Amino acid sequence: MHLFHYHLVTSKVREVEARYVGKLGFDLIGRHGRIGEEVTSFESGHGWQELDRLGFKLRLTELERGAVNVVVQPGQWELPRVDHLGFALDEDEFIETLARAEVRELRIQEHGGRRTFVSTNAGYRLELHPPREWLDELLEKESVLRLAELHLRADDPELKASALGELLAAPYTNETVEDRRCGRALRPGRTSRPAAAACRALHLTNDGLGRSRSPGTSTCGFRNPAQPRLLPCPLRTRP
Repeated sequence: MHLFHYHLVTSKVREVEARYVGKLGFDLIGRHGRIGEEVTSFESGHGWQELDRLGFKLRLTELERGAVNVVVQPGQWELPRVDHLGFALDEDEFIETLARAEVRELRIQEHGGRRTFVSTNAGYRLELHPPREWLDELLEKESVLRLAELHLRADDPELKASALGELLAAPYTNETVEDRRCGRALRPGRTSRPAAAACRALHLTNDGLGRSRSPGTSTCGFRNPAQPRLLPCPLRTRP
């Protein structure tokens, strides 16, 4: 089982896209959308100014680096929120996961035999894939970059952890959910807010659900095997 993909929804698509390309070294695979009634896509090399002149309406942006695939979709939230997570499973894992979803009466959606979505009833979905040639080719690039862990700030992390762990039969413990302190210090003389506010985090790793192996304040990380360090990427689960 490999966590290789996540799908974000944000009102700041262009800023998020620019950060992934400029700061994190991702390649722009394509921008997908419409011009009028015509469905169309543009690869890298076409700037936003050109697309705006054409009347292009973005549906989603796809980014990729190594074995990590990220999609960014326009939405109402300034801080990116997770619509779904993508997992590559072997044949047995795929069949068993769908069977657990059916027992729990979770919604299963097939998209033309290319993708299978499963609702968790916890504010996000899972995109599940059995072995596929294109996915094997993507995962072979993990020496460049792989998604080692993902930290999601959540309103009910216990629910989200249990929904994911039970559906995927992935181990999770009390350390899967962690209380953190987040916020900003007040300047001298300011009394409008406390110096920090409580928040909760759900930790996912490619070893299952559990405590982050690399402590820090970022809420998401990629791991580059050649240079093992975390690259920050703030995320939230959708309410």
